[in-house]
Amino acid sequence: MASTLVDEDRALDSRGPQKTSTVAGAGRFLMSRLRQIGIFLALLVIVTLFQGLTGGALLQPDNVYNIIVQNSYILLLAIGMVMIIVAGHIDLSVGSVAAFVGAMSGIMIRDWSLPWWAALVAALAVGALVGAWQGFWVAYIGIPAFIVTLAGMLVFRGLTQIVLENQRITGFPTEYRQLGGGSLFPGLFPPATNILDWTTVGIGLIATAMLVVSQLRGRANRAKLHLEDEPRAWFLTRLVFGVVVILALTFLLASSRGGTPIVLVVLGVLVVAYSAVMNRTVFGRHVYARGGNLQAAQLSGVNTKRVDFLLFVNMGVLAALAGLVFTGRLNSAGPGAGSLFELDAIAAAFIGGAAVTGGVGTIIGAITGGLIMGVLNNGMSLMGVGIDYQQFIKGLVLLLAVGFDVFNKRRASNALK
Repeated sequence: MASTLVDEDRALDSRGPQKTSTVAGAGRFLMSRLRQIGIFLALLVIVTLFQGLTGGALLQPDNVYNIIVQNSYILLLAIGMVMIIVAGHIDLSVGSVAAFVGAMSGIMIRDWSLPWWAALVAALAVGALVGAWQGFWVAYIGIPAFIVTLAGMLVFRGLTQIVLENQRITGFPTEYRQLGGGSLFPGLFPPATNILDWTTVGIGLIATAMLVVSQLRGRANRAKLHLEDEPRAWFLTRLVFGVVVILALTFLLASSRGGTPIVLVVLGVLVVAYSAVMNRTVFGRHVYARGGNLQAAQLSGVNTKRVDFLLFVNMGVLAALAGLVFTGRLNSAGPGAGSLFELDAIAAAFIGGAAVTGGVGTIIGAITGGLIMGVLNNGMSLMGVGIDYQQFIKGLVLLLAVGFDVFNKRRASNALK
């Protein structure tokens, strides 16, 4: 009897340190991912807060549809902006470029009588040329991006007013307007006979399956190469959270009158594509290297001038796409379009975890930051908060996000000492 008790005590003693070390290891892992975890927790807290303050109006299906459509052009800009910021630059011209491209597309359709699809393609080409123009001055002449894009903000705002003659163009073709405000296969399943939009349900289930397969395959590949350091419990928690979010969004959109916005499909494709570019390609690694340490990247053989040039060309195309989405949603192109778009896109990137000094940032983080800004705007509007207080609160949120980034860096540097 006594020997049995002694053996049990020894077993407990042997398990105690192991359990403690496991908990401590999990704690250290979560602290190392504080930047990534914090942004999603912030979005969850803000959604929960406004859901309560608005009496449940925030997560009404039609309102969720509106949040996505109303913020789609900012999310498009945030994709390109976070890449620019990761490389250590900034782009202040994207709002003016979006307005200029929207105006040019209107001119092409109204005055040049181009088909809507040809106007869309030509407008994207104009965006690429604008990006190449600014990228040339940044990459090959060596003028700081802040100065080049500040000049671009003035130049393309002026050109927008010139080509429009300070007048608004309206009355675009229905196909053109679908990009910014249309739904995928509307009327395929009439709401009178179906509770849910089954097109949306199918898309949501496909997206869920793709997420699960990609995450499991990625973990298996990392384990095979002995690179996996993420605890299994945290991996499963993260995966389940992603699945729940996609299914919840699917249900809300399927319950809305609009179904799946076309621009959401475009956004989803771009997020997947650009995430793959940044995480799995040589170009993506060069972007991070250029922003992390310019001299080290150059000594390693990275063609930083080419990287900078291509980043601004890409930003021009995405700004053009955002301008087309905005113009199509409003069914008008005006000289004042795109105002403050650049500030919202920059705020989305920084709130999403991008570092002020470059080298850090993700596409998913920027999209999450953009959604935080969108939920703040929508929630405060539902509560009847004035635009003055909205600007004040958004400014504080941006300041806190950057302060959180500085705190993380200091904590990491202190840990190394």
